[in-house]
Amino acid sequence: MSKPPIGKPPAKSAKAAVPPAKPKPFFGARTLGSFVPALTRKAFEKYGFSAATLITDWPAIVGRDLALQTSPEKLKWPRQPEVPGDDAGKAIKGRPGATLFLRVEGPRALEIEYKRAQLADRINAYFGYRAIADVRIVQAPLPQPKPRRVVTRIASDLVPLPAVQDEGLRTALEKLGAGIKAKKRMLK
Repeated sequence: MSKPPIGKPPAKSAKAAVPPAKPKPFFGARTLGSFVPALTRKAFEKYGFSAATLITDWPAIVGRDLALQTSPEKLKWPRQPEVPGDDAGKAIKGRPGATLFLRVEGPRALEIEYKRAQLADRINAYFGYRAIADVRIVQAPLPQPKPRRVVTRIASDLVPLPAVQDEGLRTALEKLGAGIKAKKRMLK
């Protein structure tokens, strides 16, 4: 067995230096919606949206009528201003607001043009700070929502469940089974 050289302490293993990891506390089940911001962050940042809130809450921010006529296209943030030295005597009062590019169909563009300041005020009030400094209109057709397929149930889709004692539960499970069968039939 060889001895370590004189004058040098024996090398410590990497495992001994790292303390054991503590398990994270479990706070219960999380809703599916709580994972959405983390999953969509990169896609929204591509268009300047640091948070999906502006898009997901658009009808609540501007109102139902304006939400049907408009759609947020992208946010363009200005470059960060130069930080003046102490001798300049000026203090930066925060980040300047972004420019919101708003998609509007051609005939509604003039009406929305007159409401630009009102839209910016509503958005800024919703976020609680001056998030939007300017609103620019982009005349383009609004994306149309895809129509939902209506699944029609027929008598052969009915799944009887006589073994279930609770009437409400039995009815709910029969409807669920009929819906699944009808959907499979429609996809074929």
